[in-house]
Formats: sequence, C-alpha cells, structure tokens
Amino acid sequence: MVNLKIPVGISDFEKIRKNDYYFVDKSGLIEELLNTESNEITLITRPRRFGKTLGMSMLASFFLTSAETAANCFRD
Repeated sequence: MVNLKIPVGISDFEKIRKNDYYFVDKSGLIEELLNTESNEITLITRPRRFGKTLGMSMLASFFLTSAETAANCFRD
C-alpha cells in the first residue's frame, strides 16, 4: 500500500508542491480564468472544505511569484 503525504491543515500551494504532498490538481482553473472574458470581479464559490483557500494560494503562486518559483510549482 502506498503511503500518501496528505497536507491536513496546509493551504499554502508552494509548500504543498515543495514537500510533495498529495493534493487534487485544480490548475485547470488558471486556464479557465485566462480564457474567460475579463470581468471586474470573479466569484469562485464552493462548499465548505472544498479547496477554496488552496485554489487562491495556487492562483497567487501563478500570478505573483518569480518565473523560477512558478516553474517549480507547476511542473509535470
């Protein structure tokens, strides 16, 4: 049986990627946001415990970090 490192209580995308934690990849959200007509506000709704904070951390890592950090976080 495979022993998965599950990031209970960790919502920092860079930390999750750097430490090879198991997570559900929602990076398709970035493409969806980039391909959507520009809006003044983008509302992202999800039920409780559904990864909203991690999703926002992922978006921040993609848009606000250096190219080197982004390359490390968004590798295959």
